[in-house]
Amino acid sequence: MFRGHLTPIAMPQPFDSTEWLSLMAYVDQNQSKEKTIAAVITAILIAAVGYAFYTGLAFNIVKKVAKQMTVLDIKEPPPPPPKQPPPPPKEQPKVESPPIVTPPPIVQPPVVTAPPIVTTPNPPPAPIIQAPPSPAPPPPKPSAAVRAKPRGSFQSLMSTDDYPPSALRNNEAGTVGFKLDVGTDGRVTNCTVTSSSGFADLDQTACRLLTKRARFTPAKDAGGAAIGDSFSSRFTWQIPKD
Repeated sequence: MFRGHLTPIAMPQPFDSTEWLSLMAYVDQNQSKEKTIAAVITAILIAAVGYAFYTGLAFNIVKKVAKQMTVLDIKEPPPPPPKQPPPPPKEQPKVESPPIVTPPPIVQPPVVTAPPIVTTPNPPPAPIIQAPPSPAPPPPKPSAAVRAKPRGSFQSLMSTDDYPPSALRNNEAGTVGFKLDVGTDGRVTNCTVTSSSGFADLDQTACRLLTKRARFTPAKDAGGAAIGDSFSSRFTWQIPKD
């Protein structure tokens, strides 16, 4: 900021108050209308001249003083240095509180009571259980004097049409070992696969067709009566040639 110094100067007054009073007294003494108007006009002219003189003289004085005014460059003092933050408080060593030791539990001695006297009656004697007699063994099968014989060749019992379609598509072939139970009428009552061909379709089809188509001359005992018998053999599935 710039600050200037002004020297106070006495300003002239436009007119004195005594002069105004004398003028008003003169007006009061002369009651005529013309004199009163002339006095008022004279006072107005005097006031105007004084006001013009006052304003003109004050303007010239201010202008001269402004030229002589010296400008002082007052430098603002530098800002104070920033306050340094207070140093962090020193870490106080942690004081571990002593462990809380629980007092040992109060162990009361067990109250020893005399065991009650229990009288157990003597158990009654166990009944004697006799094991049931074992069943009699089944009668031995009569030995066949003449074994059951197949009527024709098993290989001729199956044709190309009997070949399982899935086995044909997959080029599956093999030999099936089987056991046939033969009744007294020479028909097959049961078929069991004893060795697999490696393909379930071939094994199952062989047993199904043998049970349905195979015929036997029934076995006979020593007295010549027909008896049941079994027959074991093998059957080979071969992919038919075109």
